[in-house]
Amino acid sequence: MPFSQASISQIELIRYFNSIQPITQGFINQIIDNTFTVNVKKNKFLLSPLEPNSYLFFVNSGLVRGFIKEDGKDISTWFSFGKEIIGAFRDPANTVKPSIEYLQALEDCELLAIPYDLIDKLYLEFPETNVIGRKILAMQYHQASESSILARIPSAQKRYERFMEISPLGVTQIPLKCIASYLGMRMETLSRIRNKMVKPKKDAA
Repeated sequence: MPFSQASISQIELIRYFNSIQPITQGFINQIIDNTFTVNVKKNKFLLSPLEPNSYLFFVNSGLVRGFIKEDGKDISTWFSFGKEIIGAFRDPANTVKPSIEYLQALEDCELLAIPYDLIDKLYLEFPETNVIGRKILAMQYHQASESSILARIPSAQKRYERFMEISPLGVTQIPLKCIASYLGMRMETLSRIRNKMVKPKKDAA
């Protein structure tokens, strides 16, 4: 199949996979035949618990967050700044049940939808999929470990300082209310911490 038939998002996903592990033409053909581009406007949902959790997504551009609702409040669980694969929480033992997570675009986003059925087929037919899957899981495990450590830091200010270290883009691009919910603090607390950190810089100037 001519590579020219691939969309921009498909080309970016193919490049992403190829950077992890060289992929065959058959693998590429499956991506071109079975994935499709999704454009989501700012603040709209990619997925909610009311919908079947049938896809992973490659974020070609934009900013996405995952969150859950608890007692009427949003609790952010992760953020993606693009050029990676994302998805809602999915129990491998129960693939039909919808996820408890929402996926929301925090900016206008272009994504590529990757059906779980396609992923199963790639694992069965193309050996390179095992290497790609293992390396992506390792990266996601590292990110989950960082989040787990962050959540256990007792000081709100130190949580924010750690967040600044591991996600410098997040500090400037993510809405403050989403950062506050991710760090498990009130907006007032986050604003107080940020003002406290800015004041010494002003005094030094």
